[in-house]
Amino acid sequence: MERAIADQLEALHAAAFGWALHCCGGDHARAEDVLQNAYLKLAQERLQFDGASSFKTWWFGVVRFTAHEEFRRLRYRESLIGKLLLQLTGDTHDPRPSPVRKLELDERSAELRRCLAQLPARQAEVLHLVFYQDLTLREAALVMRVGIGSARQHYERGKARLRTLLQEPSSTFSHEPAT
Repeated sequence: MERAIADQLEALHAAAFGWALHCCGGDHARAEDVLQNAYLKLAQERLQFDGASSFKTWWFGVVRFTAHEEFRRLRYRESLIGKLLLQLTGDTHDPRPSPVRKLELDERSAELRRCLAQLPARQAEVLHLVFYQDLTLREAALVMRVGIGSARQHYERGKARLRTLLQEPSSTFSHEPAT
């Protein structure tokens, strides 16, 4: 791997992990696996940066595609045949986050995640790319493999819906005792 690419990957590591975390629905263990698999693909020269977009945009696309591959693998493992194969091989790895990890989430981030989860997938993806990963709408469209007009529409609709959801009173937490 070239030194320049290694330097860019190092500079983008934290942001790429944040994007992987989003692509994996907040599951830290899966996000780590996804990012490691993306690095592995690059190290094994199974993919190559062609310069058609910025390196960050290209890398986030690789991470997104790798997360989708991992999700398909996870769904297979959860299927009946997958469960049978797991019993035969003795692999008992549980992909769900630990209870300790769930308790670490503070109330506000949990509320934001709840609201983001209510958005359609494309709206949540474009908002994450623009706000958390600091991509432009054009770069987000490239990562998502949609047109710029479609990305703009998902972005505007997502912001409007998120604003509405965040202003609604939360019924999940009640601080008053039941009477």
